[in-house]
Amino acid sequence: MNAYTRRTFLQRSATYGGIGIASALCGRAGAAPAATALRFRPDLVHPEAPEGTEVIQLTDDTVPSCHVYMEAQIFTPDSRRFVLHRSAHAHGGSKDDPAHQYLLCNIEDGCSLSPLTEELGVTAPSLSPDGTHLYYFVNETEVNGGRLTLKRVRLDATDRQTLLVMDAGVPGTGLKPSHIYPLSTISSDGERLALSAFFGDGQTEDAPYGLMVFDLLKASVNLILQGQTWCNLHPQYSRSMDAAAKHDILIQENHGNKANPQGEITTLVSGDGADIHVIRDDGTSFRTMPWGRDGNEHCQGHQCWRGRSEWAITSTGTNEPRSARLIEGKALPDAGHLGLKTPGGVRNDLTRAIERPDFYHFATDIAGKRLISDTGPMDPTGRVVVAELGVPGEGVLESLRSVAQPKCSWVKGAHMHPFLSPDGTMGFFNSDESGVLQAYMVRGF
Repeated sequence: MNAYTRRTFLQRSATYGGIGIASALCGRAGAAPAATALRFRPDLVHPEAPEGTEVIQLTDDTVPSCHVYMEAQIFTPDSRRFVLHRSAHAHGGSKDDPAHQYLLCNIEDGCSLSPLTEELGVTAPSLSPDGTHLYYFVNETEVNGGRLTLKRVRLDATDRQTLLVMDAGVPGTGLKPSHIYPLSTISSDGERLALSAFFGDGQTEDAPYGLMVFDLLKASVNLILQGQTWCNLHPQYSRSMDAAAKHDILIQENHGNKANPQGEITTLVSGDGADIHVIRDDGTSFRTMPWGRDGNEHCQGHQCWRGRSEWAITSTGTNEPRSARLIEGKALPDAGHLGLKTPGGVRNDLTRAIERPDFYHFATDIAGKRLISDTGPMDPTGRVVVAELGVPGEGVLESLRSVAQPKCSWVKGAHMHPFLSPDGTMGFFNSDESGVLQAYMVRGF
């Protein structure tokens, strides 16, 4: 079959309905429905949390289950349903794991879980902005070979469609994707989807990584960015509805990255570290965020848009004084990967009023008015905190309050990775406090 053949048939699957936690996690799709009461965890509520705060354990399984990475677009716009996954770790899942699958969590139905996928190799999910479909990929790639399939399914697990099959490389390039990044990102109008990958042939040194943009209406794909330093892109479409801004993608460049010809990373970053850019989804208008690379401040590797605004926030580490800060900024023309030294940079330290900031992973609500974060290794209690955001470019974190104590080990595969529902009323995090990674929700704060 030719590459990029658009499928006209539908792969229909059964409607699973409201399957409870136990049934959804007992096996693959199609398990018998079973009602399961919410599992409240008052022991994980922080002692200083506002009255009425509740922590609920969403999964209870013998294999690790967790949230998709906190920057992923996996929530319906009404904040009632979202996607998580089982047999996974905090940074993704294995394409060769037959137990890995995406589940829909229905908050209104007692946080019931129902399977959305059953194929081997599912990865990189994105929920359509209207909340009707899950887009995801089936990764059957290998270095310089195999195939990558783009699919979508309704949230009741019906009307499963194969939209695109890549089995002969990106058109016009001769490059074949592998080492598929576990995160995709979808435009605010639901018309385009971006995904990064490795594009080496298995023999060439310093082979490129790159960013593909899929046109969901035309079932086509373009490679808009490639190079050896794009190994950990974290692509994130702007959530803005503005005609121009909705084409912007926030991306991460890892200067000093080293990888072997097979695409296995041996050095993620070195020297002055990573910097963060914005690029239009046609590969033009390359810009820089004014963060890091001055010898003292370095980007930790997580950043996200502040709601639907043109502002973005990053977590930065500083050597003097030792701290982990949250800095917001706006994109400006690139001047040679200078980070915070880029001429004309506009930035604001959201944590400047905190004596010893120690924030790593975070997210905002869709309005850009509330933020959730974890606290890092310098904080012995390992908290999840929530704060209000002031005027963009001017304000600091306000009304900071501790809401959960996840008791997480902080090993890489079990990072807490907190995020908010779009309306900002609920928070979500991971923890391996039971000995097995599970997904949790905090609300009532």
